[in-house]
Amino acid sequence: MKTLSLVSPKPSTVAIKLPLAVSLTVILLALLTACSDSGKPAEPAKPEVKGPELITDRSAFQKLYVAARGWNQDTKPFRIESTATSDGNGQDGKWAVWRCGFASPAQRLQKSYTWSGSAAPGAADRGVNPGIEDSYTASNASTQVFDMAFLKIDSDQAFATAQKHGGDKILEKDPATPVTYICDFNHNTNQLVWHVIYGAQREGAKLAVAVNATSGEFIRVEK
Repeated sequence: MKTLSLVSPKPSTVAIKLPLAVSLTVILLALLTACSDSGKPAEPAKPEVKGPELITDRSAFQKLYVAARGWNQDTKPFRIESTATSDGNGQDGKWAVWRCGFASPAQRLQKSYTWSGSAAPGAADRGVNPGIEDSYTASNASTQVFDMAFLKIDSDQAFATAQKHGGDKILEKDPATPVTYICDFNHNTNQLVWHVIYGAQREGAKLAVAVNATSGEFIRVEK
């Protein structure tokens, strides 16, 4: 008579090896994925594209005057002008580039400063950009310095006055016409004058209107 064995049969070798192989495969794939991700170079952050900053003369002049005072304490302005760029058209008294000429009578020197908020190709760097020193002659009529107290009318106000004296007709006929600005002192009349120019520059402009930069009153049509 045969004796029955009470010992349980050994588990199948195949049953043990199969789950182990699957687990090892999963771990290996995870390691390979981690290595692949860590080796991938990080994409560089795209630079933020800033649009143009269009401002009136008064805002730009304040920035330029502070810089000029750092150059010489007795400095005074003698000419303010906008520069036409592709950023705007100046029809609201605003441009992205303004330049101001300053003089130091005591040092007999002059220097220009340019403020730029332009995004146009080839424009000056954003912010205040100093120019080069040059000699200054107080008797030169084109560089007559003026006191800041005379400058009470901003470029947008000068534009509004010029519109009432022929400017509106120019823009009605050609809405794409840029409007530029020059402010200087007329020593003959003892007036600070805005020249509102319907064109990218004075030469060849369609119209130029003189406006009193202290009172805002119309002076005359210059062209």
